[in-house]
Amino acid sequence: MSHEGGNKAIVAALVANLSIAVLKFLAYFLTLSSSMLAEGIHSVADSGNQLLLLLGGKKAKRQASPEHPFGYGRERYFYAFVVSIVLFSVGGLFALYEAYEKFQHPHGMDPQWAWVPLAVLVGAIALEGRSFFVAIKESNTARGKHSLVQYIKSAKAPELPVILLEDAAALVGLVFALFGVTLTIITGNGLWDAAGTALIGLLLVCVAVILALETKSLLLGESATVEDVRAVEAALVGPGVSKIIHLKTLHLGPEELLVAAKIAVSECETGAQIATAINDAEKRVRAAVPIAKVIYLEPDIYSAVRAQELGQDAAGVVPGGTDPEILP
Repeated sequence: MSHEGGNKAIVAALVANLSIAVLKFLAYFLTLSSSMLAEGIHSVADSGNQLLLLLGGKKAKRQASPEHPFGYGRERYFYAFVVSIVLFSVGGLFALYEAYEKFQHPHGMDPQWAWVPLAVLVGAIALEGRSFFVAIKESNTARGKHSLVQYIKSAKAPELPVILLEDAAALVGLVFALFGVTLTIITGNGLWDAAGTALIGLLLVCVAVILALETKSLLLGESATVEDVRAVEAALVGPGVSKIIHLKTLHLGPEELLVAAKIAVSECETGAQIATAINDAEKRVRAAVPIAKVIYLEPDIYSAVRAQELGQDAAGVVPGGTDPEILP
């Protein structure tokens, strides 16, 4: 997925949430509905989150420095993690607190303004639906044959998965709010409004936890996808490189991959020949996987007998990612 595609989905979600937030707060002031207040805060939190994602994308473009020699690509992961914290605290916990207060002091709505929250919620569903559609459209190219769930779990760029989860949560939350407000208007019992608010709070907490777990994995450092690893393996082996002794990959950012490998070369080759083989292997890897921008290759002499003693597989790759010295 290109970063521009992610930004398009972020901007669409930001415009929708800012517009919806104003309408939700207007409905709250007219009706004092806790569901509308929770949804208003939810939209404000989502708007702040989208600004955080844009900020993270901007900061990630900074050039590498002596203090950060591999650049700032992971800034995007950090700000995505902050989004999960904001969604949990500002969105989820506030809604649960508001639900508790409403359960303690339930009240109905002014019949004169009862139509306002219903109109706002229906309009909000339409706006959020459009934002969700943009996010799905932008993710279709990136996810390929993967389902949306698989894409969210495996994506290395955090922006679209975050927007997809936020928009899905927003749509479900609006349904919960519509449920609570409608039943409160029909029955005059404010407990239904409190129930809708509680459901919104629980939903946001669950989504925030999912986001936190996924972005935590990215922050810790994830390897390349299976497809990219296979492409790197195929590209490394060629003239002067007989096999891969050991290979590790690490995402320095969504569009920047580090490749470190120990490769087998012939003991008969000169230093100049080995250097040429390494340079050619790097060119093949970058052609096969363009995001492989940082490559470190270490030449070594491969010994089948020594590899068997160390428990390597037939391809010469040590199971479990260990890094023994392979000597004749």
